[in-house]
Amino acid sequence: MFDSIAPQYDAFNHLTSLGIDKVWRRAALRHIDGPQVLDVACGTGDFAITIARRRHCAVTGIDISEKMLELMREKVAGERLEKSISARLGDCAALDFPEGSFDNVTVAFGVRNFEDRPACLREIFRVLRPGGKFVMLELGVPAFSPLRKIYKWYFTRIMPFIGRRMSGNAEAYRYLPASVLAFPGKKEWLATMREAGFSEVRHRALTFGICRMYIGTK
Repeated sequence: MFDSIAPQYDAFNHLTSLGIDKVWRRAALRHIDGPQVLDVACGTGDFAITIARRRHCAVTGIDISEKMLELMREKVAGERLEKSISARLGDCAALDFPEGSFDNVTVAFGVRNFEDRPACLREIFRVLRPGGKFVMLELGVPAFSPLRKIYKWYFTRIMPFIGRRMSGNAEAYRYLPASVLAFPGKKEWLATMREAGFSEVRHRALTFGICRMYIGTK
């Protein structure tokens, strides 16, 4: 599915979020402070590029979609960041890295797509060094009732229509709102992070809860 929507992925995200997704990534940057960063479900590399440019660190991006990674490599080359960023095919449930390899692990809008989320969290915990941070962004649903109703209407009616017109893949953009609405609430997800071994777990709602940031420490 992600291979089929890769060419329109960036344009769709920026259009449907009105560019606010860039603000959310900048908020997450404040919690990224190590020289070695793993960006899981990196997609076309927007977050990896932002991290490398703003934090001057080495970033390894992994994704299950080779088409996404092809676009990421093109963007990295265009930014002349080949020495700072690498992109490789990989599955979060079985990370091909030794224990304690990274100072930070990030996931921007990808956790809801993981088939086995607890297993992925355990792998993320394993490859973090002691004291390292896991920083995660995920789309959410506003808590304020009137806004929540408007958001759900936009998310389930307007976004799939835009996605279908841009990519021709209606099913992929029906999946997107369904996966967001089905994602666990903050209390349940924080508990899942603790069960995976993370401490100092915390949550911050961004833009009225349309985006949610989760942070945990090894």
